[in-house]
Amino acid sequence: MKLFDEIPRERPATPMLDSFDHPAALRAMNAAQLAQLADELRAYLLYSVGVSGGHFGAGLGVVELSVALHHVFHTPQDRLVWDVGHQAYPHKVLTGRREAMLSIRQHGGLAAFPRRAESEYDTFGVGHSSTSISAALGMALAARAQGENRRVCAIIGDGALSAGMAFEALAHAGHVDANMLVVLNDNEMSISENVGGMATYLARVLSSKPYLKMREESKKVLSHLPGALELARRTEEHMKGMVSPATLFEEMGFHYVGPIDGHDLDSLTQALTHLSELDGPQFLHIKTVKGKGFLPAEADQIGYHAITKLEKLEDAQPAPLAKSTADKKPQAKKAPAKKKYCNVFGDWLCDMAAVDSRLMGITPAMREGSDLVRFSQEYPERYFDVAIAEQHAVTLAAGMACENMKPVVAIYSTFLQRGYDQLIHDVAVQELDVTFAIDRAGLVGEDGPTHHGSMDLSYLRCVPGMVILAPADEAECRAMLSAAYHHPGPAAVRYPRGTGPGAEIPAHLEPIPIGQADIRRSAQGVEGIRIALLAFGSLNGPAAEVAECLNATHINMRSIKPLDRDAVLHAADEHELLVTLEENVIAGGAGSAVNELLAAEGVQIEVLNLGLPDAFVEHGTPAELLRDCGLDAEGIERAIRARLP
Repeated sequence: MKLFDEIPRERPATPMLDSFDHPAALRAMNAAQLAQLADELRAYLLYSVGVSGGHFGAGLGVVELSVALHHVFHTPQDRLVWDVGHQAYPHKVLTGRREAMLSIRQHGGLAAFPRRAESEYDTFGVGHSSTSISAALGMALAARAQGENRRVCAIIGDGALSAGMAFEALAHAGHVDANMLVVLNDNEMSISENVGGMATYLARVLSSKPYLKMREESKKVLSHLPGALELARRTEEHMKGMVSPATLFEEMGFHYVGPIDGHDLDSLTQALTHLSELDGPQFLHIKTVKGKGFLPAEADQIGYHAITKLEKLEDAQPAPLAKSTADKKPQAKKAPAKKKYCNVFGDWLCDMAAVDSRLMGITPAMREGSDLVRFSQEYPERYFDVAIAEQHAVTLAAGMACENMKPVVAIYSTFLQRGYDQLIHDVAVQELDVTFAIDRAGLVGEDGPTHHGSMDLSYLRCVPGMVILAPADEAECRAMLSAAYHHPGPAAVRYPRGTGPGAEIPAHLEPIPIGQADIRRSAQGVEGIRIALLAFGSLNGPAAEVAECLNATHINMRSIKPLDRDAVLHAADEHELLVTLEENVIAGGAGSAVNELLAAEGVQIEVLNLGLPDAFVEHGTPAELLRDCGLDAEGIERAIRARLP
């Protein structure tokens, strides 16, 4: 295997990779050709992600697996179902999208994850984890019902296997005896570290035709002897269990093989070939290294999970020549870098934990993304990473709240959707004191529709007793977190990905009043139609620009639930057009709350609700997507002028 210590800035020579456009060509390759192809694929992957940015380490770790799968299985007739999709970049390269990879995650380019509409080789659209085994099982059962002789393979990582949904699917697959293969890509030693000569040898034996034939023939013979078959089964499981975690999966009804080296193409193709010929549920456990082949990524697997695109060589500026001390001029101080909203939360969490020993921090595997690193180091006994188990995270918090602790659940907007039933029944129905810090609210950018936080206001607003706050800037975010924390019931603060406008962040922990809006600009004079902009959260920025342009009133609403009733009714009394602005779907969102209040009070006034459309927004930069949705300043002004007589 060729190793790399830097990302190539120029397109590498990949003659083998360039020689085909469809995976069928892989099935005619010999071992030496497959090895060359894997090296070229890894080199091209390094180059293409360097150009486009995107998920990085996971794809490098499954280069050999991707080659082996398309070599053994007759795709797309046979179905490959990738879990999450972070690791599907090599699969995309091998399935006719090589050159298009340079556009991945860009506006109008390839999607960051497998998508059914993008390629017939993408059998199931993903973006969130732990769905692959359920989907693959559904495909396998459908094939059986249709009398189709096709194979189905789910590829899942050890992190995704931590979710309950994956185990529910495993239990069902063993129960219905479906013809399917599950490949466990274990790259964090969370299940087993038994990769070595003995384990590899055992895996080859367990997947070999002589062993399998002997296994089946022995069953026939022993079935006539009382108790002998059960004794043989237990003996086999005991022997496997000494060198591999086979017993769990065998008990669930799978024939387990592994662990084997996931970077050994010969072992991979041999095991996959044998397992693809067997009936019933099969389980192949492979060990890989995230970022394999790129030395910096192997050393820092978290840091290289994804990368931003590299600067082009022609755009890179040469380092200036050193000057003498006499020639040096005093440098102007650079403005301090803006803090991301997640950093505001991370600092607040540590500061609040310092003054309240009841605070407990919970995250479903998003320690870095939600900025809980410092908290996990300073308060390890009060930090709980529950892995990719959003439902468990919410109910864990509910249990803590029952015992008078103060849990804070740091969770992405789209991930909270997975714990929605628990939020309603385990937290809200019991009126428990749980704070939800909802990150990635609104349009998050290049990850696309599976990751946009476009529905949380709608799905939270209908929950009785729920408090929902949305900050206009970093200072409000900190104050709202304190307000939500001190509220004696379920409360959420939803904030966007990335940086805010750069407001000065106070050091204190004073809460903001819940349900109290802030009038940021009042319309001057009485000329023309009087307009009031009621802005929620992140759209206060463009609202301020539009208000200046149209001489409109600008109200930062702050609270979605409860609404500032007096502020809305006063605005309706003083203006002729109310415009609600939110980075959430219009249906059931903050604008709908304003409409409901006006209707309940019998107030008749022109209202324009602006927000995300009734459609799944594609991927691109947040600025591009806001423009497409008409939620930049220009789009908002245009929509308002179109409503005016």
